Amino acid sequence: MLKNRIKGILLIFITTLSLFILAGCGGNQSSNEKTVKVGICGANDPELEKVAQIVKKEGINIKIVQFSDYSQPNKALADGEIDMNDFQTYTFQADWNKKHHTNIVALGTTVIAPMSLFSKKITKLSQLKKGDQIAIPNDVTNEGRALQLLQSAGIIELDDSKIPNLHDIKKYNVKVKISSLDAGQTAKSLDDVTAACVNSGVASDAKLNPKNAVYREKITAKSKPYVNILSANAKDKNNPTFKKIVKAYHTKEVGDLITKEFHGYESPAWTYKILQ
Repeated sequence: MLKNRIKGILLIFITTLSLFILAGCGGNQSSNEKTVKVGICGANDPELEKVAQIVKKEGINIKIVQFSDYSQPNKALADGEIDMNDFQTYTFQADWNKKHHTNIVALGTTVIAPMSLFSKKITKLSQLKKGDQIAIPNDVTNEGRALQLLQSAGIIELDDSKIPNLHDIKKYNVKVKISSLDAGQTAKSLDDVTAACVNSGVASDAKLNPKNAVYREKITAKSKPYVNILSANAKDKNNPTFKKIVKAYHTKEVGDLITKEFHGYESPAWTYKILQ
């Protein structure tokens, strides 16, 4: 009887010890995994989802955090709510740092996403007439990019300026009215205006076909300021985990997905020599 009781106690002890060891091993496995919160603007980022699949094999868990407009991802990054973001261009980042006294840096390029002039009322530039209204994004860099797009299209002429604004318009070749609004609202404005300059991400979310654009931005060496980037706080510039994420982004697998998925909305920026 006593032997049986001792055996029972030993069995309980061994079982408990085994569970403790297993739990400890499980805890060590979890602690080796690194979770990286990456902010995006909008709801569609299949290339980042592909990157997440690639780095998952290296114990990196990417958690995608969605934001509704361009004013949020950098603030969240600076406040430590996220670790990286994937939504902005070099010029947008530089302007944000200057205005908000942040120290956000580029870790690597992602895509080049031409801005387009869309319309539900006209199909070609020659149909624009006096009094027609064109909507453009109201943040400094996207506003400047939109104005350069309109100049390239021959609608306006600008004074020389690195990042132009509405005051830099020196001549209207077509006397249109230009209004500014949040970049995320440009596609929604198409029912109310003649045309709108729309970022590719916004256009993609709104299911606007780039083939139906009235006019599209051309990719040249001057496009480099508008290349999209992965960003982080300066203190994380050499973070080895973040470098693995950039490396995974710059793979043929991800580049092929971008080409296939976006049908011309975006192209893998790291494959263009003129943008390096």
